[in-house]
Amino acid sequence: MKKVAAPLKLELAQYRSLAAFAQFASDLDKATRDQLTRGEKLSEVIKQPQYQPVPLERQVAILYVAAKGVLDDIPNSSVKEFEAQFMRFLDTQRTDVMKKIATTKVLDDETTAALDAAAAEFRKTFTA
Repeated sequence: MKKVAAPLKLELAQYRSLAAFAQFASDLDKATRDQLTRGEKLSEVIKQPQYQPVPLERQVAILYVAAKGVLDDIPNSSVKEFEAQFMRFLDTQRTDVMKKIATTKVLDDETTAALDAAAAEFRKTFTA
């Protein structure tokens, strides 16, 4: 979780400062717009329903794919739908990845490669 959360804190802090600045700017470059979009997606992903804790392996998986930019082209209104369907996909199609994250609590190169492959495969079937 620390490996995923550390860059997440930085990205969200940068997003908040850019969002405040962007209110006054009329023309933003592509890099700034991309960073604002990523921040919006990360803000949507970290929201949890009250009294419904999310298991660690699910948190790590969705935060990882959000931080990698997999959600960047998905509308904000569809982010939670993507998250639910992606978790269902991981639980049914890629149970080994979720079990490995749950047992080892480490996001190593093998696990990140498996998450990247799972996200790429799932993106082919997801329509927002």
